[in-house]
Amino acid sequence: MERDDKKMGWIRVLLLIFPYVIIVGIFQIIGYIIGGISFEEELQLTTTQSFIITIATLLGTLTVLYLFMRFVEKRKFKELGLKIKDRGFDLLAGVIIGLIVMATGFFLLIVLNEINVQNFNLDLEEVLLSIGVFMAVSISEELLCRGYIQRNLMYSFNNYIALIVSSLLFALAHSFNPNLSWIALAGLFGAGILLGLSYIYTKNLWFPISLHFSWNLFQAYFGFNVSGQEFYSIVEFNIAEENILNGGKFGFEASIFSLILQIALILLIFRYYQKRKNLTENS
Repeated sequence: MERDDKKMGWIRVLLLIFPYVIIVGIFQIIGYIIGGISFEEELQLTTTQSFIITIATLLGTLTVLYLFMRFVEKRKFKELGLKIKDRGFDLLAGVIIGLIVMATGFFLLIVLNEINVQNFNLDLEEVLLSIGVFMAVSISEELLCRGYIQRNLMYSFNNYIALIVSSLLFALAHSFNPNLSWIALAGLFGAGILLGLSYIYTKNLWFPISLHFSWNLFQAYFGFNVSGQEFYSIVEFNIAEENILNGGKFGFEASIFSLILQIALILLIFRYYQKRKNLTENS
């Protein structure tokens, strides 16, 4: 099996592309119909419509990955990295880190007069729907990018080459998002490294899922766009002038501060897992 994996890992990634686009596309079309979303004109989706589309995307992703795990790899679906036992710390850590990063960025930009808070808008229904949206997004993207793509590339290549390639693919998958800039693209690549690094050591997805979810959710709640897209925000602010400090219309991910925080977190996570690895080897 290991020999076959080494030869077939990267090939399975290529084989996934066409079925993924078709199957997820079908589910999304169904979502558009259920959500009453027009195909003829560009609309700003409501949170309810975003919820329907992200759930449709998640169901499509689960379907295609299940089929590939069951019939192509002949492995159990949970081997993507979904074992939940003893992962409570991972889940909590991901949520806390995402909150700290976005709160730090928000208050730093206020101090620098880069953003001006205008209003607070607390709507329980919107809060719950947006939690559902970002949970579905984080599960879908982590299953695909880390659980399937990075894992298979790790069979064929060095772990860090697999991490870099999967992170590039993650960034490119978001390259059609509105308001993209070079620093936003660098931020997306950095996010891929940040989300995929722990997977090298744990082969488990709950930390990256939790961090991805928290990063997007609190970015939206604090009033930023998320990867160039508008979502419901608890805090509403105006940007004094769009620049690389505040990230402009793409959101905090296109801020130089986001890149700095990402690099710091990558180094901390690397050091943490290397230390754990050394302790295990020496015990």
